[in-house]
Amino acid sequence: MTPQPSERVYAALRSAVLHGDFAPQQPLKPQELATTHGVSLAVAREALLRLVGEGLAERLPNRGFAVPATGAERWQQLAEARATIEPAALRLAIERGDLEWETRVRAAQHRLAGTPVYERDGDRHFSDAWSQAHRGFHRTLLEACGNDVLLDTFDRLWTASELARRWSVVSSPGRDGSAEHRALEEAALARDADRAAALLHHHVSRTAAALTE
Repeated sequence: MTPQPSERVYAALRSAVLHGDFAPQQPLKPQELATTHGVSLAVAREALLRLVGEGLAERLPNRGFAVPATGAERWQQLAEARATIEPAALRLAIERGDLEWETRVRAAQHRLAGTPVYERDGDRHFSDAWSQAHRGFHRTLLEACGNDVLLDTFDRLWTASELARRWSVVSSPGRDGSAEHRALEEAALARDADRAAALLHHHVSRTAAALTE
């Protein structure tokens, strides 16, 4: 089934922003994008507004659009929210999680560790498969918290932080994310709530910090 023009343009723009085809603060001009993608101005604006809702674009005071800045205060606020909410949800998950949860956490970490981070050698942008495995691991860690409101909040914050995550790998190429994820898994399965929460707080905070260094 052929996707609707609005869905096609949205998907193309979302992928382009996430893969670094547009530079930070680069204008996203609706008329140019409409011409490039062969759609109406209204369709292009609709796609851009969806990106704004996901935190992948900014709406400027003069009604234009642009890619967010790497040092935008929004990234720090998102990191602060995640570093507050996710460790609390992880504590609940460690308290309430059963053997099935432990099995899912181990499987999610195994999948993440075995998925190539980049699509090509020398690339500095996460592959889509790795991004999905990354989200799967973090969400699985929290799923046993038993609180749908917390999980819904995680989902929203994760999507809003996606661009910052992809930029941060360029800003901190020496970071060993695999070791951080492995330590999180070990602390969670050891039921060491204090250590797991502290590791998750540090892990989340480093992403935003890399954009200001």
